Amino acid sequence: MRLRGFELVSQYSDSQLLPKRETAQAAGYDLKVAEAMLLEPGEIKLVPTGVKAYMQANEVLYLYDRSSNPRKKGLVLINSVGVIDGDYYGNEANEGHIFAQMQNITDQPVSLEVGERIVQAVFAPFLLADGDEASGQRRGGFGSTGR
Repeated sequence: MRLRGFELVSQYSDSQLLPKRETAQAAGYDLKVAEAMLLEPGEIKLVPTGVKAYMQANEVLYLYDRSSNPRKKGLVLINSVGVIDGDYYGNEANEGHIFAQMQNITDQPVSLEVGERIVQAVFAPFLLADGDEASGQRRGGFGSTGR
């Protein structure tokens, strides 16, 4: 039985994009850049990782900035923490493809190369409030629930 993990979305075949932890005590799985790109000064871009994540009910995948991004690359995860809900996996709009929303905070262009680590992903449980009766169904991909 599969509990939680990562798969490539259909448009990618490079298994090197599949996230892994670098050390035995690391909480986060490193997600990598799936397509080379350039971020101009101040620009915000969605950086594709080439992966999707499956998990159990009452679990979430949080995306956190790598601590070295601002200092070494001049990049920040602009929404501070990304929240990947369990029902994002396999959605009809984009299969659940995880993107990192990054901003170049420098005055110089920043290039990203395929395979470069961009964010860390941490699986965690979440709790529900008393009286919660959410019953909606996801209809799309990135940012679709706020429409």
